[in-house]
Amino acid sequence: MNVLGIVGSKRKRGNTAALIKEAIRPFEEAGDTCEIINLGSLSFDGCHGCEACATTNRCVIKDDMQPLYKKIREADALVLGSPTYFYDMSSDMKKFIERCYCFCTFHKDDRSLWYSEFEKGDPKYAGVIAVCEQKTADNLGYTGVSMRDGLISLGFRNVFLQGALHAFKAGEILADQDQMALAYTNGVALRGTVLLARS
Repeated sequence: MNVLGIVGSKRKRGNTAALIKEAIRPFEEAGDTCEIINLGSLSFDGCHGCEACATTNRCVIKDDMQPLYKKIREADALVLGSPTYFYDMSSDMKKFIERCYCFCTFHKDDRSLWYSEFEKGDPKYAGVIAVCEQKTADNLGYTGVSMRDGLISLGFRNVFLQGALHAFKAGEILADQDQMALAYTNGVALRGTVLLARS
């Protein structure tokens, strides 16, 4: 099995990264192939809207997203995570999801109709983690929902959406036993869902 974690925070050892690492731990313990990508360490643009991918499902922008396309196609599951910036995901995560546009094919006469290449063959699964420094769920805004719905549009089945509140200082989420336990439990559920689908 192959799982890919995508961290939408600039902080490699921040709260988002810690929760994604914990969600992936059940896969690691089972000996699966696991990798965590820190988007803040990459150099890449958002979608240019050029439509060059329309007939090939291949993005023509030559930047650090190119190696990621292969990893996404090979993954059985993704775990996306982002801190909350002004009630939504980080700009890095937004750019990442935009650039996944190339996986979709639209009807030539009605662009309200489309499908993703991931809807063919074995299904892919995902989980989403949203982190916020504030104390109420309202302050998470659209962070988790935007990531989840983007993944669903790309043909992924979303297994969990976890919202973590009151986490600001880098790594302080590690002291939140409830959130760390939930991330691990969510990872178990994600792996179990993939196993069930592949059985």
